[in-house]
Order: sequence, then C-alpha cells, then structure tokens
Amino acid sequence: MKLGLALAGGGVKGAAHIGVLKALEENGIQVDIIGGTSIGSIVASLYAMGYSPDIILEVFRLSSKEIMRTDAGYFASNFKNYKRILGSGVFSGEPIEEVIKQCARERNIIDINDIKMPIVIPTVDITKSKKYVFTNRDLEGDYYIKEGLIEKAVRASASYPGVFAPCMYMNHKFVDGGILDNIPAREVRNLGADKVLSIKFANDLDNDPKSIYEIVFKSIDLLFEARVKEAYEQSDLLIDLELPEANLFNAKKVDYCYKIGYETTIARMAEIKDMLK
Repeated sequence: MKLGLALAGGGVKGAAHIGVLKALEENGIQVDIIGGTSIGSIVASLYAMGYSPDIILEVFRLSSKEIMRTDAGYFASNFKNYKRILGSGVFSGEPIEEVIKQCARERNIIDINDIKMPIVIPTVDITKSKKYVFTNRDLEGDYYIKEGLIEKAVRASASYPGVFAPCMYMNHKFVDGGILDNIPAREVRNLGADKVLSIKFANDLDNDPKSIYEIVFKSIDLLFEARVKEAYEQSDLLIDLELPEANLFNAKKVDYCYKIGYETTIARMAEIKDMLK
C-alpha cells in the first residue's frame, strides 16, 4: 500500500508540515508519494530530496527571515516599473528559489526528474488563468509540466499574490498554486497513492480584517476555503491544523507551528494507522 501526503499552502504555518512528517516517521509510517502547494511545496520538495524533518526544520529556521527580507534594489525597480506601491509583489521571491537550489545541489539534484520520490507541485499561470502541475512522473494531461529546475517549480508554486512577485519561467507567469489547488490531494492520488493523507490549516474566517493586507489575506483564504470540498473527497483523512498564534508571514512562529503540527499528528495517530489498515 502506497501512502500519499498532500501538504497545503499557508505561509509560515507550513512549518507545521515538518512536525507532521516527524510524527509519522517516529511511528514508522512511510510516505511513498508527496505533493505540496506554496509553502507545502517547499516542505514536500525537501522531503522528497531525502532531507529529514530535523534538517528541514533547521532550513526553515535559518531561511524564513531571509525569504521575507525586502531587497532595496528589487523594490526600487519594482516601484519604478509598475508605478504603484505594491508593484508585482513586495518581495521578489528569489530567496525561496535560492534556498531550494542550494539544498537540491547538495543532493546533486537539478531537474525535478532527478528526485526519486513521486512528487507534484501545483502552480497557476495568472495570464492564462490555468493550473499547471510540475511532476517527475509521466501523467496524462496538458497541464502537467514534466521537467524543469526544482527551485523554479517551488518558487512558481509559492509566489503568493501581492506578496511575492510572479515567477516568470517557461514562457509562463506563475503565481501561488493555492489559487486553484491549495491541497493537491487529487494530484497525489493521480500519482498512484492508495491512501491520501492531507494536511491543511484552519482559517479564521470570523475575524474582522483592519489593514489592506489583512483584507487581501482573508479574501484569498476565502478563495482557498471554497476549494476544500474536493480535497476532502480525494483524501482518506484530512487533518485541519489549528494555529491561532501564527499568521501567514510571521517568521518568528516557525517552532510554534512545528510543535502544533507534531502534537496534532500524534493525537490523530490512531486514526492514521486505522486508515492504513
């Protein structure tokens, strides 16, 4: 029996995915197939490359602040070219690419096809209004991209609208995959998973947003939430992680998110093992 793991997007909350992986490993549960959207694609790609949860957590600790750092040269160019304060995104997204590139090259990985574990990474071409999925398997469908630099695939999936600039790659203008597929359960099943465990983050849809960013983030959360039904249908078990103390881009909450991911998975371990019978 092949277990597939689908990891949702959610900014820094994605560190909770690492805790999930740690809990699964400690209980002898092997992940055979993996998929991730946005921050989920970062965790999924690193794990598929062979990095342990402990190392992935350290990568998050070291790189989260760097990823959210504004490059003065980029910001000035962005503002000049787009003539408005947000331009195409506050952050370039290049540090995401660089982190994945460094980790990949350590394992002699360049193209997504160099990764042995079956993997899917959804993204969206904002110009074509179409979902695309990077994968290292020969799946049928014109939206599958079966080659490409792994760091580009991850950056394409993690280019959160308004925060990170779109990723220009392969004649596409890619933005966050969560817009059309925030929990890639169906894509993980398409890779041949017999059982699919999906991990998402509970959204606080009752809050009253005050700032422009809070309004934008809540609007996107509503969009993501509207597409959860399909993920439930495609998952054998879906775990909803409650992270009330963390927002999407608070780099100080990495360890908190990891802890909640680990503890919640341990608490649901009987259900997970029952699913695998």
